[in-house]
Amino acid sequence: METKEELLKRITPLAVLKAITPEAKGSIIKSCLGEGVIGIWKYPFHIGRESRLKDHDRKNIISTLQNALTQKPVNDIYLIDDGEYLQISRKHLQIEKKQTSYLLTDLGSACGTIINKTKIGNKHKDDNSILKDGDIIQFGTPNSPYIFKFIVLD
Repeated sequence: METKEELLKRITPLAVLKAITPEAKGSIIKSCLGEGVIGIWKYPFHIGRESRLKDHDRKNIISTLQNALTQKPVNDIYLIDDGEYLQISRKHLQIEKKQTSYLLTDLGSACGTIINKTKIGNKHKDDNSILKDGDIIQFGTPNSPYIFKFIVLD
């Protein structure tokens, strides 16, 4: 029989991304942790954008994603970017755990990633950066509304 501690370890995420802006909160399609929170249960953890549809209707996007479940996903979570100019790429970034630290790698996204106001990816010198508890991650350009806080739980 599974102990309470074993059960908690199995169902508690290792880290979370907490939406900071209303747009970031609205980009999350589904979360079992409540509105505005993305759970990370394994590393590496991949984040990207839903495939762009002609009709920007959120209901159609969710329906299309559900139909795509027969295909192996390339991301662990898909975010909705419904802005006029896309900030989130289809394969945007990856978060890994490296022994006692965390590493965020921009996966060649079109607009890059900003960690605590430091730009990585998109033709910048570095495509990765050490990620610490409490760091702010912004998908895309400095004008992007998709801003999350990285919170370590393990």
